[in-house]
Amino acid sequence: MNNNEDFSYSYTAPTEKERKEITAIRNQYAPTSNTKSDIQALRALDKRVHSIPMIISLTLGVIGTLIFGLGMAMVLEWHITLYGILISAIGIIPTALAYPVYKFSLKRMKKKYGKRILELSESILKQNE
Repeated sequence: MNNNEDFSYSYTAPTEKERKEITAIRNQYAPTSNTKSDIQALRALDKRVHSIPMIISLTLGVIGTLIFGLGMAMVLEWHITLYGILISAIGIIPTALAYPVYKFSLKRMKKKYGKRILELSESILKQNE
């Protein structure tokens, strides 16, 4: 064994930025409390209850408006008066039904998910007391 060989060892600690990144990654895998996951589930259910009726009614309204616009273009640009008026009248129907469909589907979604939302909210409130 040769005594002239030097042993070199250097140690570097993670920087503050690296520590924050490591902590953020670690927190993703650490077990969480039920309250946090319950609140997330409650928010997700509430979002679903409101977003699905909104998507349905917006789609219905946009389709109706496009059909109405086609009829108006037929009357004003192409001078096809009779069929343009008929198509515009057909387009008014889904546009007019968009809001009642929203209210109906919102009521239905509240009925479908209401029990689960109430259970989650009660359990969260009891944990916080």
